[in-house]
Amino acid sequence: MDVLVTGGTGRLGRVVVGRLQGAGHRVRQMSRRGTGPGGVRGDLATGRDLSPALAGAEVVVHAASDARGNYWEADVAGTRRLVQAVDRGRLRHLVYVSIVGVDRIPFGYYHAKYAAEQVLLASGLPVTLLRVTQFHDFVDELLRTARRGPVLPVPMGWRAQPVDVGEAATHVAEVAAGPPAGDVVEFGGPEELTAADMARAWAAAREPGARVVATPVPGRLSAAFRDGAALPTGGARGRRTYAEHLRG
Repeated sequence: MDVLVTGGTGRLGRVVVGRLQGAGHRVRQMSRRGTGPGGVRGDLATGRDLSPALAGAEVVVHAASDARGNYWEADVAGTRRLVQAVDRGRLRHLVYVSIVGVDRIPFGYYHAKYAAEQVLLASGLPVTLLRVTQFHDFVDELLRTARRGPVLPVPMGWRAQPVDVGEAATHVAEVAAGPPAGDVVEFGGPEELTAADMARAWAAAREPGARVVATPVPGRLSAAFRDGAALPTGGARGRRTYAEHLRG
């Protein structure tokens, strides 16, 4: 297949590109500068060069996102521009990489991802909305930045089901090669863990001097994570645990 990957240089996207190439597909990765092997120029923020970048693509894996910037512009408006630019005569499948819980967790970035999903569902395109749980190395980053000297505070009762990024990339590539679901599908890690569980495992492996302190956090966001809104309710599961990730 001729596949275009947006966000092909990101945490997940670069692994997805490798998985698709390994399966024998012709893969192009789109970015504003069009750099790197198989790179093509296309700007979701402005729409510039999108049509030529997407020309001929039979499958699009839409993994581009901007969690730290203007995500309404990048994720929602950018997805609208993508929908307008795709080659409808050639497109067989568009896979959008989203996050488990975007419909249940009151957080601005999640609201934007959910809005982008709705753009795609209303587009008339052959789509699959693939919601994935948090990656192991993303959990590492959160815990590393949360540490305050010898203390590692974490929200009490928050629950997650982290997944290996390599397993997620393999699943994305498999979904992309299959028929469109026309709806939401989920992919998560093999086990449910609390924030304290993950923090203790991380501290033991990476920062033995850190003391984990689980702290009650009020508010709707915290309640959603405690109530399991970030946990997948169906779909396939990865096999590599967070403890295995920490052992390398």
